[in-house]
Amino acid sequence: MAKEYDLVILGGGTGGYVAAIRAAQLGLKTAVVEKGKLGGTCLHAGCIPSKALLRSAEVYAQTKQGEAFGVLASDVRLDFVKVQARKQQIIDQLHKGIQMLMKKGKIDVYEGTGRILGPSIFSPMPGTVSVEMNDGSENEMLIPKNVIIATGSRPRTLPGLAIDGQYVLTSDEALQLESLPASIIIVGGGVIGIEWASMLHDFGVNVTVIEYADRILPTEDRDISKEMERLLKKRGIRIVTSAKVLPETLQIENGITIQADCGGKVETFFAEKMLVSVGRQANIEGIGLENTDIVVEKGFIQTNEFYQTKEKHIYAIGDVIGGLQLAHVASHEGIIAVEHIAGKNPLPLDYTMVSKCIYSRPEAASVGLTEEEAKAKGYDVKVGKFPFKAIGKALVYGEAEGFVKLIADAKTDDLLGVHMIGPHVTDMISEAGLARVLDATPWEIAHTIHPHPTLSEAIAEAALALDGKAIHI
Repeated sequence: MAKEYDLVILGGGTGGYVAAIRAAQLGLKTAVVEKGKLGGTCLHAGCIPSKALLRSAEVYAQTKQGEAFGVLASDVRLDFVKVQARKQQIIDQLHKGIQMLMKKGKIDVYEGTGRILGPSIFSPMPGTVSVEMNDGSENEMLIPKNVIIATGSRPRTLPGLAIDGQYVLTSDEALQLESLPASIIIVGGGVIGIEWASMLHDFGVNVTVIEYADRILPTEDRDISKEMERLLKKRGIRIVTSAKVLPETLQIENGITIQADCGGKVETFFAEKMLVSVGRQANIEGIGLENTDIVVEKGFIQTNEFYQTKEKHIYAIGDVIGGLQLAHVASHEGIIAVEHIAGKNPLPLDYTMVSKCIYSRPEAASVGLTEEEAKAKGYDVKVGKFPFKAIGKALVYGEAEGFVKLIADAKTDDLLGVHMIGPHVTDMISEAGLARVLDATPWEIAHTIHPHPTLSEAIAEAALALDGKAIHI
């Protein structure tokens, strides 16, 4: 028997379940179709598990350096089985929390694969959803007034680099490692690649990063990329940029051997394993897009600013539409889509207001335009930078590398971008995000009293530095 809903959401990841909760708050009868587990990639194969591993790596590295703090600990060892167990415990706890939220919102959850059908006896428009249930029971037929596609993404690979799960891995397989390799080649120096490089090095793995672009973190401000590369190399991580991996040279025999074209010179690399980290591709196959007029370009679903597809009653959010493939972005896109469905006239999302974080050691975070982007848009920019080495709390923490960089319009004093690299900057960036939302000027940031001693003092000092007024340098 077909069931009617105001909204059916395909995908119960961060974007999908947040959209479902907001829809329930607005009184919409809502269902979520999820073929895996609620929480999706972020909870089970992305944000949370990788950050749990990063935290264990950080504690391990800090413990080995305890003597510098007057803490003497002998025979410091890593129990990777317990590291993985702690990661899973965190995932399980959060998963239970999401399940409770679905019950609280009276949101129906179908465990299976949803597929959008074309016009039928159920509806003159495409949008009826057939659910192939995981337990093999009879397919469920859902008739929604609106649909949100939130099916997420999966790791992309390079042609010729077959993922075997033993020697050649993506982040999905790497998260399930039962033991650590002695060495690893990471193909790709973007955010995910750098987080894994930092983590595995802290765990004692010999790490080589091969990046196609002329710098790691190519979408970040150039000063951040340069400082991150310097600090990772200082720790002993090998980084090779402007290098094109040659998949046809891959050999697997007691490890991985592969060659790369490094500026016209072919170099050979060897390690026990290889991690391919070259971005993510949208999960758009098998969900019935061919039964609709939805437009797909370059592998991503096209939408308007309210996430409507060409089929106005079908929306799409998160990684399937490309753009900033971040969990918090998917959540906000989902809220906007639901509020648009409910006639609440939401404001479109300004992606220059979105904070981005890198959870390596050191951390990096940013919001707004890079210096290069600002200049390309025609701004006459002024820049203020302040190093953590001049911040007392950073010295207390024993993490005094890095800096805060502010970019402003020299004519109007508008804040254009904020970029940080250093201790706990992923927690500090929200102040800069709020400043952007409120259209605060650097003067207002500088004259907001930041308590002492705190790491956030670096933000105020960088704001002062824009006009040559920094106090502690």
